[in-house]
Amino acid sequence: MNDLTMQTFLEKPIRITKVEFWAATTIFIFAIFSLSTSYSPNEWDFKHEGVTYHYYKHYFWPQLLRYTVLYLGFLLLNFKVLPGILKKEKLTLNLFLLAIAFSAVSFIMGMLDTYSKGYLLVKYESVEQAYNYIFQGSFKYTIWLLLMFGFYSVIKHAGLYLLSNSTIIQTKYRIITRDALTAFIVWMVSVFLLMVLNIGREITVVWAILSLSAILIYCISFYTLIPKSLNSKHPIRSYALKVSFILVLAYLPVAFILLPLLYHEDAAFGLSFFNAAFQLVITAPAVWLLYKRQLKGTEEVYTLKKELGRSNANLDFLRSQINPHFLFNALNTLYGTALQENSERTAQGIQMLGDMMRFMLHENHQQKILLSREIEYMRNFIELQTLRTSASPNISIETKIQDVITDKFIAPMLLIPFVENAFKHGISLKHKSWIRITLHTAGDKLYFDVYNSIHAKQEQDPEKDKSGVGLVNVKQRLELLYSGKHELIIRETAEEYFVHLTVQL
Repeated sequence: MNDLTMQTFLEKPIRITKVEFWAATTIFIFAIFSLSTSYSPNEWDFKHEGVTYHYYKHYFWPQLLRYTVLYLGFLLLNFKVLPGILKKEKLTLNLFLLAIAFSAVSFIMGMLDTYSKGYLLVKYESVEQAYNYIFQGSFKYTIWLLLMFGFYSVIKHAGLYLLSNSTIIQTKYRIITRDALTAFIVWMVSVFLLMVLNIGREITVVWAILSLSAILIYCISFYTLIPKSLNSKHPIRSYALKVSFILVLAYLPVAFILLPLLYHEDAAFGLSFFNAAFQLVITAPAVWLLYKRQLKGTEEVYTLKKELGRSNANLDFLRSQINPHFLFNALNTLYGTALQENSERTAQGIQMLGDMMRFMLHENHQQKILLSREIEYMRNFIELQTLRTSASPNISIETKIQDVITDKFIAPMLLIPFVENAFKHGISLKHKSWIRITLHTAGDKLYFDVYNSIHAKQEQDPEKDKSGVGLVNVKQRLELLYSGKHELIIRETAEEYFVHLTVQL
């Protein structure tokens, strides 16, 4: 994203349509609000030519319609016509809309000028000559508007291109952040629109100097003044003194910059003083509050990371509880097999145990493993347990486990606890017992079912009243790793135990 070419950027511009829309709408409302003042810039022209002046007829309604036409024209060109032309989509239609918009704005502006510049009708020998002058002026004004819109588009896309590369820029200049670039782009757009709407030199200058100074104070304070002030004994006082010192130094330079814009020395120095007071009373405290709020958010993120680390530690601890549990069960099985003095079966069991131990040592501590490896481990476990029960005709073990060919991944040791639980509680060498295990996948979902018989434990069984940690741990792991992405149903009757697990992989 940070090495975009300009061509790529034009094809996939950053979405700022909402920002532009609300900025244009705000300025449009602000322009309408400015009409509520009693000041009429064209009143003197009417009185100088001896023409009767009516405020609403010659100023208010023409200006209101003018602002509305400019606002709607901007929306059409900026959000419909220009994007289509840049993307070369429906090029003929968009060029036609551009021509229609240009002609309509030129004609409407000319019509409105016949009212707002009605005093010109008495300055020419004929009304026709006056109309020709007015409509020629509106045509030139529309061309100027179109050129200004093109200039605005260049500013916007160049600014957004810089914004998309803000990370690279910030590595060289720490104070030039993405927020600062965004604020500067908004400032350029707002000043441009105020100039186009011709609200007034004084209002435009006041807004431009106040907003630009606020952006500079924000950047300097946020990344230099406040961090240094926090190390002092009285941070707020230190910060206020530093901001005051900068504003005092900037007072005369700002006043000299304003002189050619306002033409009046008193107005320039007065606005410079007002700007300094505004930044000290409004902007500086606001930046302090924003910085403290961000600092608090950073601390909360740090706390969340610590909690996440603690959760990972708990997860590792759960795994460490599970692994020995299966290892001890496997060793007990091998012990029972060895008592039967069948070396072939013992060798087979040892080989399976070796595969299981390699799995636990090398893959069990990974975040996710191939589902095929988890199934292979489960099959080894079932076959190892079958060695112990194969000699008993009263024990039935049925499996229907689908082979997984595609690369699907799952958290390790997530299925075994249910199988181990089935063998632990569902097998009795003295009573008829059965276990049925099915597993298959459909799309990104895994379906896993385990049925087993239940037998009452003997009174002398040391684990009669113990439930173990296997199922408790696996439930916790499911909540940690597959929150909202799994369904676990467990039903128990007097004769059977049923587990159904659905996991979205």
